[in-house]
Amino acid sequence: MKDQLEALVLQMYKSNILYSEAVREFKKRFVLTVLAENKGNQCRAARQLGMHRNTLSRTIAELKIDMRQLKEGSKRPPRSARPVPYERKAVR
Repeated sequence: MKDQLEALVLQMYKSNILYSEAVREFKKRFVLTVLAENKGNQCRAARQLGMHRNTLSRTIAELKIDMRQLKEGSKRPPRSARPVPYERKAVR
């Protein structure tokens, strides 16, 4: 992994990417990956990132991360779209 990171840094340097832009992009990708792994759950993601949930919320706002994309797949379907549960007969 260290070799991959060094190659990426060299590629970014040769592309004239500013340090601040590189740090911002890394931070955004890192946070997005952890959020995606936690299906948009900010409390769990913050715990895994080693930061407070409020700090993560500010970071998400600062990086302009769209949380709707992360949460769309994790919502429960409406009741009308859920399968009807199997009803068991009462045992006497």
